[in-house]
Amino acid sequence: MYVWARLARMMLTARSRGRYRMGDESRLTFRCLPTDIDSNGHLNNARYMMLADVGRIDIFARAGLIGLARKHGWAPMMGGLQAVYVREIKLWKRFDVVSTVETWEDTQVIGRHRFVLEDGRTAALVMTTAGVYDFRNRAFVPIDAIVAELGVELKPRAPSEEERIFMASHAGLRKLAKGTV
Repeated sequence: MYVWARLARMMLTARSRGRYRMGDESRLTFRCLPTDIDSNGHLNNARYMMLADVGRIDIFARAGLIGLARKHGWAPMMGGLQAVYVREIKLWKRFDVVSTVETWEDTQVIGRHRFVLEDGRTAALVMTTAGVYDFRNRAFVPIDAIVAELGVELKPRAPSEEERIFMASHAGLRKLAKGTV
């Protein structure tokens, strides 16, 4: 079952899982299929990123961000990610992808995707940074403005030490990619 089928299943079940509210988690269950594995017989590293995308889109859809994006000419965009793999997900095994919005600063959102085995242990953790780009104004939208427009009264918590390190690493790598270092 490639990404489109998994994405369609997520969208078809979104309503039954209820509205996403900041601080909640998106929990989606998958099975490691033959199309997901690498030569070691476990979930391929690229599939982790694809399944994290499905978790992120679930949050966008259930929070109402997709509707807002269409209305305003916005687009959610990934900035970068960091992944750590601590246990393998073997062929045919079921696992959950637990996605959360951790916090935000200015125009940057920090997300987390935890891949959880059936016994509750973490197999992998993916931390992401993303934003919402306003094509009309050619700028990223402050996250506080998006949260307010979603009708939520919530202030972000301060980033943890790990999140600060991730954000600094991401900024440095971004400068390197743009050739400004």
